[in-house]
Amino acid sequence: MRSNHRLTPPLGTTSDRPIYLDHHATTPVDPRVLRKMLPYFSEKFGNASSGSHSFGRDALKAVQIARTEAAKLIHASSEEIIFTSGATEANNLALKGAAHALKGKGRHIVTLATEHKSVLDPLKRLEMDGFEITRLPVDGEGFVSMEMFEKSLRSDTILVSVMWANNETGVIQPIQKLARLTQNKSILFHTDAVQGAAYCVMDMRKTAVDLLTFTAHKIYGPKGAGALYIRKREPNIRLLPLLDGGGQEKGLRSGTLNIPALVGFGEACRLCRTTRKNEIKRVGRLRDCLKNGLAQKVRSFRVNGSEKARLPNNLNISFKGVRSADLFDRLPDIALSSGSACLSTSPEPSHVLKAMGVEEGFRWGAVRFGLGRFTPQKDIDRVIARFASVLPRKGK
Repeated sequence: MRSNHRLTPPLGTTSDRPIYLDHHATTPVDPRVLRKMLPYFSEKFGNASSGSHSFGRDALKAVQIARTEAAKLIHASSEEIIFTSGATEANNLALKGAAHALKGKGRHIVTLATEHKSVLDPLKRLEMDGFEITRLPVDGEGFVSMEMFEKSLRSDTILVSVMWANNETGVIQPIQKLARLTQNKSILFHTDAVQGAAYCVMDMRKTAVDLLTFTAHKIYGPKGAGALYIRKREPNIRLLPLLDGGGQEKGLRSGTLNIPALVGFGEACRLCRTTRKNEIKRVGRLRDCLKNGLAQKVRSFRVNGSEKARLPNNLNISFKGVRSADLFDRLPDIALSSGSACLSTSPEPSHVLKAMGVEEGFRWGAVRFGLGRFTPQKDIDRVIARFASVLPRKGK
């Protein structure tokens, strides 16, 4: 394999190959990540909990390196990183673990109506257990009102969960400001940073965020590895574990660690940290090229969400009168989605766009373009041409 990842896309190089623009759903494993992982499937197969021999000690050392790299990505301490099987488990651990640990103080939790289902559904479960959930609306650009947010915080509020960057629209919330408001009231602040980790600089030394979720497969690492950052500064944060067993991960996540996946997670974090600055500029230019090219060729569409505070690899647009499902059927050579991969089987349009007040006709026609590390300019040119071939042309 070549060392230059831009020259080794995982889907081949022929002009008729499928084009992958669904990087919000998942990303391909970077070849450099895969190389790091491979020895831990066979020759370095030890259990990190087996400290009596070199196989176990080598595995533990690999986990420690991965934990350090995960911490560096968000400017945290390695002691503040708990590994999980992915973002869904990490979100569940953060929300349920904090809620049940703090229920003696209060039972009120605040979130946004536009959160990922791995946040909204655990909160539904907590609601069934007697907790009160406030789901705040957002404006037409996808932002929560700071005034409304502050007013929602009560004396019995124990936890807030707000996504760093939305998985459908790419809209970036003012996390630092929101977290400071909760810090002033001694309320825990959790953020699902799964989509933002690849492109947003996150410095836990300078933010009031208490709990943060991220995962490997959204930053060119393997599926099956995620992490929860738990702030160590005083006062200490106490979570009740979801799993009981061998006491791994400080007793918060029992179970034998997936060493190959964690090794890949660590390397993915390192690559993300060292290439992020250039990638932000590169994919941002490609995204703008895509939007401008479509605007020149296609008759009309609307951009969903803020165009100023959004992820550089995200473009969410709607074509009125055109269902995205029908559009995808006509463009089988382009991998796209209309929203969250977790809701791909749902017959309903996006709950995110509905919360933003996007009218139903546009919600059914939403297309989420997710560019990535291996996306070249020629793919963008081809996508523009393909959309122009199946949609009404501008000026006609």
